[in-house]
Amino acid sequence: MSNLTINADRLLGRIQELGGIGRDAQGRLVRVAASDMDKLGRDRLVGWLEEAGLEVAIDRIGNIFGIWKTGANESQAPVMLGSHIDTVIDAGIYDGCYGVLAGLEAIESLKEAGFAPARPLVVAAFTNEEGVRFSPDMMGSLVFAGGRDLEEALASVGTDGTVLGKELERIGYAGEHEPGFLKPHAYVELHVEQGPVLEREGIAVGAVENLQGISWQRITIDGEANHAGTTPMSMRRDAGVAAARVIGFLADRAGASSTRTVATVGTIAFEPNAINVIPSRATFTIDLRDPDEMHLREMEAALVAFLDKLAASAGVTVQAESLARFEPVTFDARIVSLIEDGARGAGPSCRRMTSGAGHDAQMIARVAPSAMIFVPSRGGISHSPAEFTAPDELVAGANILLDVAARLAAD
Repeated sequence: MSNLTINADRLLGRIQELGGIGRDAQGRLVRVAASDMDKLGRDRLVGWLEEAGLEVAIDRIGNIFGIWKTGANESQAPVMLGSHIDTVIDAGIYDGCYGVLAGLEAIESLKEAGFAPARPLVVAAFTNEEGVRFSPDMMGSLVFAGGRDLEEALASVGTDGTVLGKELERIGYAGEHEPGFLKPHAYVELHVEQGPVLEREGIAVGAVENLQGISWQRITIDGEANHAGTTPMSMRRDAGVAAARVIGFLADRAGASSTRTVATVGTIAFEPNAINVIPSRATFTIDLRDPDEMHLREMEAALVAFLDKLAASAGVTVQAESLARFEPVTFDARIVSLIEDGARGAGPSCRRMTSGAGHDAQMIARVAPSAMIFVPSRGGISHSPAEFTAPDELVAGANILLDVAARLAAD
């Protein structure tokens, strides 16, 4: 199969078509999980799966699977390719969708070439990878891998007050299969990098060998509201100033770290949120990431110690709530090597790298050998309409996915 390539026009056309589905009145792509817009995207994907002659299966958390099996191989564990098609608000068209559509394209190309796989091939689109409407992110793959109770996940309440299970029923994607009904032999996820490394270094392909651990927390600081003009600085219990100190601490510690630790405060809200009132409450989120579990734990411990000292020195109370916690993942060495081999055979330059973002692959790695392929993102931009990867780069990544899938399915 060394000379086989994907149908570039078909892949690129589908990326553009799916990118036009799920736009609001302002033209923004808002295909958030289990929404009406998500239903439109799911319907189109299922149509493509059926047109390709794949068996469509949907599990109870709404994960969609397109399965190609023959009588000779149906008893074997399948090779799974995939990602997600839900988006953030005002999204780009490549994040997640590229991996799903390239997985479909790889299977279609193998079918059309008369390839006889020793194992079934499956393309998967996992539910709620982004976590914009329902928490946590990567929920569908997490439930699939047994890392979260199904009923607990279905009971998740969204930012708009809706319940995930009810929404999946409403849009027609509450499937009958139990999550994990497929036991993958291997899983490979193709994705745009969402970062600047490949473009900056002039490298065409990333063979992703590990993925950062993630720690999400919500911090609530309670002080005392008072008049902004009449209260001396020395007599204030200012929740806003306390929050600023936490942000400064995180930036300083992560910036000075000799490891790849990153820290982000992505949301913040003050109460009563008035220009002339000292904030009585500050609520904000913290996103900590590091590819080394020990270093991530050290950062978490340092934050706890800082918050304890802050409460005493600033006269405030501090509460920390864990929102999500995922350990770093080391991907399967053999599949990473197959990705490198595929790149060498096709010609593109390749380097091993770490994923700074979370992906469904980190969840599936709990139950099957897994790895990821990255292609460049222009300017490192993602989660934005400005997200862009050149067509030739998209095609190159899909051809490597095709090669790796064929090798794994021949086992």
